[in-house]
Amino acid sequence: MCDLNGLQLLLPNDYMSHEPLFIGVTSAFYYDPASLPDLLPLYYRRLFPFSQYYRWLSYGGVQKNYFQNREFSFTLKDDIYVRYQSFSTQNELEKEMQKMNPYKIDVGAVYSHRPSQHNTVKSGTFQALEKELVFDIDMTDYDDVRSCCSAADICSKCWTLMTIAIRILDRALQDDFGFQHRLWVYSGRRGVHCWVCDEAARKLSVAARSAVTEYLSLVKGGDETIKKVVLTEPIHPFISKSLEVVKEYFSRYALHDQDLMGSKESVEKVLALVPEDARSYLQQEFEKEKKPEKRWKLIKEEALRKQSTAKKGQYFENEIMLQYCYPRLDANVSKGVNHLLKSPFSVHPKTGRISVPIDVSELDKFDPFSVPTISLICEELDRPRPGEEKEKLEDAKEKADEKDAIEKRKSRDYKRTSLAKYIKYFDQFLDGMARSWKGERLRNSDLQKEF
Repeated sequence: MCDLNGLQLLLPNDYMSHEPLFIGVTSAFYYDPASLPDLLPLYYRRLFPFSQYYRWLSYGGVQKNYFQNREFSFTLKDDIYVRYQSFSTQNELEKEMQKMNPYKIDVGAVYSHRPSQHNTVKSGTFQALEKELVFDIDMTDYDDVRSCCSAADICSKCWTLMTIAIRILDRALQDDFGFQHRLWVYSGRRGVHCWVCDEAARKLSVAARSAVTEYLSLVKGGDETIKKVVLTEPIHPFISKSLEVVKEYFSRYALHDQDLMGSKESVEKVLALVPEDARSYLQQEFEKEKKPEKRWKLIKEEALRKQSTAKKGQYFENEIMLQYCYPRLDANVSKGVNHLLKSPFSVHPKTGRISVPIDVSELDKFDPFSVPTISLICEELDRPRPGEEKEKLEDAKEKADEKDAIEKRKSRDYKRTSLAKYIKYFDQFLDGMARSWKGERLRNSDLQKEF
């Protein structure tokens, strides 16, 4: 049983801002980091979706030793970091995680040898062979263009940036590269991750991953760079399609939620992205016009005028929109085959939120503040529900087949909690991948017959 009644009601200093605090331990919005050591054993014993997790990372067993040669990394209490973990079976992974109760789980590459035996392998032969093509988008990388929050804080206003990022990148990965199996995951705090799981994506070389990342990167330059997006003619179709997405959100997000054309400081930052001759004109006009929407209209009109008169295309209106709204990728995460990335269904130790899959078909409805915390789902297990006595009797009858009884009980457990809809979506994602595994097995079988 998970008794949360005695938990001390504290609000962590780095708690995400703009989030209402509900007094009461049953609220999804409340989580006390001090409770994590007590909650993790229950989570890994009764709620973590090991069956689906193994199904995902074994990829249907199409390739021998694929799961066995996969690296896992665990971060334990007091930031003890344990790399090069590997497991032969789902049961072995399950037992180790229930023994270690990691605060964080990272997933790495599939290696040439078992990662747990990397010290016994001849020097130079232990190589990272494959890994999903992954993307990491962190809200802190947008600090120069958001006014509502900074650092680790997020709110509903700036979360729009993550929605835009997913829409732009997901379309490009599907339409421009042909990748079908894209798993988007909320990090549990201030960002999102994407796992591209197609076989072709997993086999990409470092050079190919770098090329994909470069194709998807528009915002370039460090803190010292003022103008981070420069467009040249002809405008690539990918950029045009990305702009279509940005334009859908720009007015509400930038002009209203971020007051982009309101405060003196933010207006100066925008005008710094405009050519000097246009800047002088706009500064004069802004003295007369104070309404943000009309100021932005003046920028659009001036950009249009410049395009019609300049020999070289002037796209500063679009450059501004992209600089403020286009996805900002952590390129190093995407380029490296051996780079680790936080696992789906890991718990964020600071917020307590589960790293859950995001259903892209309902992306605009996704709310990071409604994602369940570990404290909520553990508390939900304790709630009595109809038919519970009948289930206990069934469990007693199934003692003869203990393994099946445990699996059935686990399935019922997570279905009692707010985690259920996210695991259901994960199942649907895996079903889609399974259809491609089936095709791969048939192709392999036909090739063997030919020889």
